[in-house]
Amino acid sequence: MTDIPSLTHFDAQGQAHMVDVAAKPATHRTAVAEGRITMQATTLSLIVQGDAKKGDVLGVARIAGIMAAKKTSDLIPLCHPLALTRVALTFAVDATQASVICNATVETVGPTGVEMEALTAVQVALLTIYDMCKAADRGMTITDVRVLQKHGGKSGSFVNP
Repeated sequence: MTDIPSLTHFDAQGQAHMVDVAAKPATHRTAVAEGRITMQATTLSLIVQGDAKKGDVLGVARIAGIMAAKKTSDLIPLCHPLALTRVALTFAVDATQASVICNATVETVGPTGVEMEALTAVQVALLTIYDMCKAADRGMTITDVRVLQKHGGKSGSFVNP
């Protein structure tokens, strides 16, 4: 029989609860997440050339992602509020697939990781791109959102293959 990992957000009676991290040491923790939004080539052109009606799409998406990382505990019910020490978002244009790839790096020094903050930053940044460009392209698709790596804490490092 294979060992099935337990889900930490449930107590012995199966009730959802916030994990108690009081006894965990504060360590430097980092998480990197990424995702992609695919669109029509003409929509990507609007973003790259800065001709979108609502302005600098990637600049606004960057700020939205940073704000989202800081608000993750307000959005995900069992996430701990964290004092983030760094949130950085980058965007790469993939003209061959008419898409924008968002990468978010989030850091803290604390008793719990920042994977959810990195994932939330990516999702909200990509949603912001959708919102700002939907007048030109309602068929945009957000895909491939995932944690690329995380470091710190008892479980150590994880690098997504």
